Amino acid sequence: MGEQRVTLLSDKDQMNAFVKQLLADVRALEYMIDNDWFEKDITRIGAEQEMCLVDGDTFKPAPIAMKALKKLKKYEWVETELARFNLETNLTPRELTASCLSDLENENVEKLEIIRAKLLKLDTNLILSGILPTLRLFHLDMDNLTPKKRYFALMEAINKQLSGNAYELKLMGIDELSIKHDSPLLEACNTSFQVHLQVSPDEFVQMYNIAQTLAAPVMAIAANSPIVFGRRLWHESRIALFQQALDTRTSSYHMREQSPRVSFGNGWLKESILEIYQEDIARFRVLIAGDIEEDSLKCIQKNEVPKLRALQVHNSTVYRWNRPCYGISPNGKPHLRIENRVLPAGPTVIDEVANAAFWLGCMVGLADEVKDVREKISWEDVRDNFGKAAKFGIDSKFTWFNDEKISAVDLVQTLLPIARKGLKQRRVDASDIDRYLGVIEERAKLHTNGARWQLRAFTKLIGETSRDEALSCLTASIIKNQMQEIPVHKWKMPELSDLKAYNPSAMLVEEFMFTDLFTTRKDDILELVSDMMDWKNINYAPVENKNGELIGLITSRQVLNYFNGVKVQKKKSIAVVSDIMTKNPVTTTPETTIIDAMNLMSDKNLGCLPVVKGKELVGIITEMDFIQISNRLIERSLNNEAEKKKSKKKKKKAKSKKKKSKD
Repeated sequence: MGEQRVTLLSDKDQMNAFVKQLLADVRALEYMIDNDWFEKDITRIGAEQEMCLVDGDTFKPAPIAMKALKKLKKYEWVETELARFNLETNLTPRELTASCLSDLENENVEKLEIIRAKLLKLDTNLILSGILPTLRLFHLDMDNLTPKKRYFALMEAINKQLSGNAYELKLMGIDELSIKHDSPLLEACNTSFQVHLQVSPDEFVQMYNIAQTLAAPVMAIAANSPIVFGRRLWHESRIALFQQALDTRTSSYHMREQSPRVSFGNGWLKESILEIYQEDIARFRVLIAGDIEEDSLKCIQKNEVPKLRALQVHNSTVYRWNRPCYGISPNGKPHLRIENRVLPAGPTVIDEVANAAFWLGCMVGLADEVKDVREKISWEDVRDNFGKAAKFGIDSKFTWFNDEKISAVDLVQTLLPIARKGLKQRRVDASDIDRYLGVIEERAKLHTNGARWQLRAFTKLIGETSRDEALSCLTASIIKNQMQEIPVHKWKMPELSDLKAYNPSAMLVEEFMFTDLFTTRKDDILELVSDMMDWKNINYAPVENKNGELIGLITSRQVLNYFNGVKVQKKKSIAVVSDIMTKNPVTTTPETTIIDAMNLMSDKNLGCLPVVKGKELVGIITEMDFIQISNRLIERSLNNEAEKKKSKKKKKKAKSKKKKSKD
């Protein structure tokens, strides 16, 4: 999340002072580039690992990051992230050569094992996934914002820029999602594996344009974020979710173009890295300020390398998918990096390092083959490819060099020899090249990645059980495979038996309710309602007004009684819903626990409970839902008992065999 020592801009004087520092930093950067101050004789790579924390029993988000950090306080490489259920680790920068890739994998695995061991004491685990499958909208309440000054300042600053009255998230894949939220904490859904590549200033334009071009095929083979709030959406839903989470714009009657703070960019880089910083300062308002004492231009006059903290603070609030970064190397020289933010977290560490190896190899290999990628492909096609890759992942079809139409799989297979050549050029160990590019090659051959595995697995599971249990089972299976470091192309489909325990007692109605509703209006004729209930095999239909507010409830029994003349004094020639509906039905709220909802239905002898948020109808739960839960719990209990008996019998047999061998 960048520089932590920041403040919310409180007045115009503070704003003007910070903007002045920001402009000075740009001039200082320009001077250092023009006068050849930058490190050029070495190419380093680095990475940041984001993760979600989940409850060890429920596999739901566990907002215990601050507690975890207390247990990890001696490790400087682990940090907070935006939400209380996230952490981030910084991996050691290393030269792009020799065993750098396997060293990166080993370091990441080691650090994750340290974190897991500490989390175990808090009945918590960690998961690497672009978006946590069990995450729900209510987990993104501001109570789950990490209690750090920077995060509060950033949330407040973004809220001040909001033109409408809410942040909207609209996505369509296999399912559809259309929701509003009251804060930009939606951003916390996303976790990534951010890879950095050091680039010299004179190569920056060429390399940055190549990074933009490669974003689509790299994301297509690496996609791992298809499920949001229990809905199957884009293969890499992070892309849209992140942009919409921080999108403060509102629609208007005019076609004025406005860029979101999260973007792919607006065109090719032409002359220098300065173009990106200048555009971002020109387009986007300063949100937060840093506590900055350094005068960067005076540092230049003293022949000292400035930290450019104002520029870094502003850069951290503009989210390009390929972001330029400025830093100072251990030898005191400044350097430039391209930060690849496209890659999602997971599915495993070996998968992540394989994604990094593919991107790094292609960056070096293409730079050797293509001096100016702009001559091979148009900017419009590059941006269009990026959008396609986010939506369709490995199933995408792209427009590539010289207007060639090519599938994602075929393009990856075309790029693999280039990536191999690039890594060889940097003298990366042959065993590392084979190991990591071999993972990419197998994914392409089998047409699979994390996103496709999750989509197939979740679709299978929701055909067998409730959506909530399916999400928990999916998450448990992902964690199991990650801990064994099995690359995703070798993962088997999950089974419900993989979820050893499932306790829905702590669930909220929001996690369980049915939202695909068939509703009626008070003036609808009963014949329509009767046929609708018959067609869709439903026993309860909420009655709503034109604003989506609940005003009644009608049941199949009420309809049947009416047409059979039961308890009806006088039949109308044309009866409507309002003639027989239950007015002011008993309701529940999304925040109610399942146990409380079950008790309410039992006490009131109800067959269903409409779920309302204020007056708005948002879902329904029925007695059949609880029967299904009970059946699954009984089945799970019997299976667990059978497994225990089987294990006991196996141990007894082994003990007997051991005794005989001694005799």
